[in-house]
Amino acid sequence: MIIIRNASCLLFLLIVMECSPKPALPSGDLPSSNNPPAKVDVMVGADQLDVLLPMLKNRNVALVVNHTSLVGQTHLTDTLQALGIIIKKVFAPEHGFRGSAADGEKINDGFDARSGLPIVSLYGNNRKPTPEQLTDVDIVIFDIQDVGTRFYTYISTMHYVMEACAEQGKKMIILDRPNPNGNYVDGPMRVPELKSFVGMHPIPIVHGLTVGELAQMINGERWLENGLKCDIEIVRLKNWSHQDSYSLPVKPSPNLPNDQAVKLYPSLCLFEGTVVSVGRGTDTPFLIIGNPEFKHMAFSFTPRPMPGMSNDPPQNGKTCYGMDLSEVEVEPGINLKYLLDFYHKYPDKDKFFIGSFDRLAGTPVLKEQIKKGLTEEQIKETWQEGLQAYQEMRKKYLLYP
Repeated sequence: MIIIRNASCLLFLLIVMECSPKPALPSGDLPSSNNPPAKVDVMVGADQLDVLLPMLKNRNVALVVNHTSLVGQTHLTDTLQALGIIIKKVFAPEHGFRGSAADGEKINDGFDARSGLPIVSLYGNNRKPTPEQLTDVDIVIFDIQDVGTRFYTYISTMHYVMEACAEQGKKMIILDRPNPNGNYVDGPMRVPELKSFVGMHPIPIVHGLTVGELAQMINGERWLENGLKCDIEIVRLKNWSHQDSYSLPVKPSPNLPNDQAVKLYPSLCLFEGTVVSVGRGTDTPFLIIGNPEFKHMAFSFTPRPMPGMSNDPPQNGKTCYGMDLSEVEVEPGINLKYLLDFYHKYPDKDKFFIGSFDRLAGTPVLKEQIKKGLTEEQIKETWQEGLQAYQEMRKKYLLYP
C-alpha cells in the first residue's frame, strides 16, 4: 500500500494521475448512443480528492460504492487505499460491489478478492446498516451513479444509510454525480400506502435531482425515521447543470447497457409490472419490448437466462414480438404511448397487469386510468397539480442551475 505522507507528495500524485495516459475503460463500458458527449470539464465529486482527503485524515471510513464509483479510470476504493485512507468495510447495494449480480439477486456478505476488504450486503439479510456494522466507522462515503428515477434502488440504499448514520451519530459524505435524466421532472407522485424499496420517497417517477440534492431533500423534508436528520457533506459537481447532457462512462446496472436505455428507462420500467418483456435476458434490455401474443408485429426476440444480468427473465424461452426502440429519438418526459398501445392490443386485458405495477407507478390510479381508456394527455393532466407542488419543493434543494 502506498501511503502519502505530505501534501507535496499528494499534489505530485494527483498531477501524475491527471496527466497520465488513460487506460481502457473497465468491462461494463457504456457506449454512447444518441447523446452528444459529456462536457470534458465536468468534475464529479470523486474526482475532487483535494476536497475529500482532508476530511478522511485519521478517520475510519466505510464506503457505499459499486462499479460506477470511479476516480477517472480507477475505482474509488483502490484510489483511497493507495492514498493510505483507513477503509474498514464496503457496503454493497443491489447488483453488488463490482456490479456483477443479476437483477433481484441476493447479495451475500464476504470479502473482496481485489482489495481484501470485508463486503457487507445491503441487498440481502438487511438493507440498512446495523449499529454493530457502524461501530468501528467514523465516516461513511456514498458514491454511486444514479439515473434519476424513483424506482432505481440505489437511492433507497442511500436513504437507509442516511437513516443508520443519523441514528448512530455518524457523518456521511456524498460524492455527487450528474443525473443523466436530470433535465426534467415527470410522472405521478408516490402515495403513502405504496412506500417500498422501489418507492421510498413521495416524489414523481422522474425526480430531476442528483443524489446530493435528493439527500438534502430527504433531510429537509424529514423523511428519515422519527424525523431524524443525517449529518451530510456533499462534494459538489463542477461545471455541470441540469440542462447538460451526460453520457455515462460505465453502465449503471447490468440491464441498462447504454445511454439510450438510460433515457428509455423512466418510460419502459412500468412494463415490469405487466406481461410485456423489456428485454431482460437479451443483450438489449430496456431497448426492446414485446410479448408472445403480438405475433402481428415483425420484430421478435427470445429471453434466456444470462448470468450477471437476469437469472430468470420474464417470458423466459418464449418468442416475444414487439418493438425495437434502440434508434428512436427519446424526448424528455415519460412516454405512455407504448404502454397504452400494448394494453389496448393485448387480448386478455385482465391478465395484462401483474402485482408490481402499482408499486412502480407509485399510485393505484394509473392502472385504473389505463383500464378506463384515458389518453396520454388526459392521464398526464392529472399529474400536474402534484408535479407543480413538487417543483416548488425541489427548488429549495437544488445545488446546480
